[in-house]
Amino acid sequence: MTVKVFWQPQSFNLDQIGQKRLVDISDGDTPNIRMNVRMLSIDTPETSTMQLKKAEMAGHFTALADWIESGKSPVGDALAAHLLPRIKRADGQDPFEVHIAQGKQALQAFESLTQTRLKRPSGTNRPMFVRIADQPFDSYGRLLAYVAPEYSATERQGLSRRDRATFNLDMVAAGWAATFVIYPSIPNELDLPMLQEEARAAVEQGRGAWADQWCLSGYEYRMCTKLIKLMLKVRTGAKLSSGEWTGWIDRYCADISSAQLYGPQEYVLVKPWNRLFLWATDVRKAVADLNLEPAGSISGV
Repeated sequence: MTVKVFWQPQSFNLDQIGQKRLVDISDGDTPNIRMNVRMLSIDTPETSTMQLKKAEMAGHFTALADWIESGKSPVGDALAAHLLPRIKRADGQDPFEVHIAQGKQALQAFESLTQTRLKRPSGTNRPMFVRIADQPFDSYGRLLAYVAPEYSATERQGLSRRDRATFNLDMVAAGWAATFVIYPSIPNELDLPMLQEEARAAVEQGRGAWADQWCLSGYEYRMCTKLIKLMLKVRTGAKLSSGEWTGWIDRYCADISSAQLYGPQEYVLVKPWNRLFLWATDVRKAVADLNLEPAGSISGV
């Protein structure tokens, strides 16, 4: 056989769900599979140690706080002032244990939401509405989507946009998720202000995880685990590249209320409900698409 067309598609593997991926088969070319959905524009506390040993986490956070206070870490002053009270808590609680407990509460809150909102008045369960945005998959092969109960056309006529909100929005409103909007998957002109409003109310009223004044968002917890891994490498005397020294935080942040752009460590200067994150590779395009203006001198832009 001779093939005179050469093509290498851009592709990647979807996430794995053990041996339970295949659900059933509709016809000869249509297998129906299960897959993980990463809910867009939100981030809940984690429930895992992120590959660090659980028994050592308390000590790691204490050591991280000491490293930041020493001035020898790559953490700048503004971010240090934000992180230190959260990883060296005045109430003496273990920040790792607190965060994991909040992650479990977020899981329970989401389960409760689905059980309530997916139930029809008749007692039967509704199907799930799933809508993707500009980017369909993340780097882990998870579907990126907004999810909500599916309503009929007749039902939608009697419901406001808030009444038929996504579970993404509900989790933010309950305070168990922080907004985590990442360009280019930005909610539309009607949904973004609603997300911003609910997020602000949750923070200011101390709902869910925000009842804890020193709570770490999911992305901050993951950032801290990256810093811990970096700190442990430094302790061994390993020679680090500039990419390793800065790679623990690699998203820029724009303020959706002012269209000002901040460097990766400066996200703390933006209110949690106003944060729009951008990967470094997307910054130039985002500046043009969204008319962003640097808040100051930002390297790499």
